Amino acid sequence: MKTKRKTADYDLGLKEDLTDPDEAAAYLNAALEGSAQGVFLLALRDVANARGLTRLAREASLNRENLYRILSGEGNPRLSSLKALLDSMGLKLAVESKQDVA
Repeated sequence: MKTKRKTADYDLGLKEDLTDPDEAAAYLNAALEGSAQGVFLLALRDVANARGLTRLAREASLNRENLYRILSGEGNPRLSSLKALLDSMGLKLAVESKQDVA
């Protein structure tokens, strides 16, 4: 039972952290460090869940079922959908030069 409690505490703490735009951005950027698209989409789903999927779907003008599909590990969102979702979370998509990365 103690393991389950620690997991619940971790999940709650993560959810609280991901409601902060700076924490969410850092979490998503860390997920982008790898090459697997699915990892980023799962991290994006964590951020979206922390903020409420129904509310985000409405704010991003996305169909809720489509949002679930986008956020699945197998999702392949359009850039316009990704941009709308990030915008509804107070985040933006950016590209930076590899030279800027230490």
